[in-house]
Amino acid sequence: MKKWYAVLGDPVAQSMSPAMHDAWFADNDIDATYVPIHVTAQEFERVVAGLKHLGCSGWNATVPHKSAIIPFLDELEPSAKLMDAVNTVQVLPDGSLVGSNTDGLGFVRSLEEAYGMQCKGKKVLMIGAGGAARGIAHALHSQGYGPITFTNRTVEKAKQLASGVSNSAVLSIGEAESSLAEFGLIVQTTTVGMNFAQPGMPLNPKNVIDGAVVADIIYNPLETEFLAEACKRGAQTMNGVGMFVHQGALAFETWTEVRPNTEQMIKKITTILGG
Repeated sequence: MKKWYAVLGDPVAQSMSPAMHDAWFADNDIDATYVPIHVTAQEFERVVAGLKHLGCSGWNATVPHKSAIIPFLDELEPSAKLMDAVNTVQVLPDGSLVGSNTDGLGFVRSLEEAYGMQCKGKKVLMIGAGGAARGIAHALHSQGYGPITFTNRTVEKAKQLASGVSNSAVLSIGEAESSLAEFGLIVQTTTVGMNFAQPGMPLNPKNVIDGAVVADIIYNPLETEFLAEACKRGAQTMNGVGMFVHQGALAFETWTEVRPNTEQMIKKITTILGG
């Protein structure tokens, strides 16, 4: 019997996950498909019950449902507990729902695929204090990166996030701009610079040190203004395509026990987006 998987979001029409997962199913001769489902907060509980009833084998949760889904799950993997957010749900043979979060580890894998281990042992600056920052920070910390410094427009939010990461620090945006030369890895996790969202930059990268790795988890556009300016100053830059592909690959592996070809998919999505 053909299996099927889904992504739940609001909005969801823009998601590239269906094309990515369907390509991986085809590449690995897996009889399955993956569909986008637009779900509002008001419909969420009913839709999750419907997915179970209709035999969905697993699904991804994206904005704004990553925390809202938790009460409807039977078990959380450590990654999801730590981040208080779920992006991948696996349906076990007995019907139990297990939630995990692949965002943070997806970022780490994309970083290491692009730059190996060159960022280990260097100070990390995390820009932003939302769910993405939390996931990436915990994944970096667990994999031996850091120490990590957090900066955010609202300093109090950065302090809350830093309280859960040992040996971390907090700077205001102005302080972070002035001390960028101290950091070997800078990770931009806000929506500033995303197409049709917030133009501009979260901070000015004029003080980035030559050779530092500057990552922006946005992948549309492929090069944000922040990355472009950092590149002009000699930084090595990385957009969000790799993270997107690797977090999806981890979900795919959870469901199928097959590790898909991420390098090929990164090239494919980059081409689609105009790279």
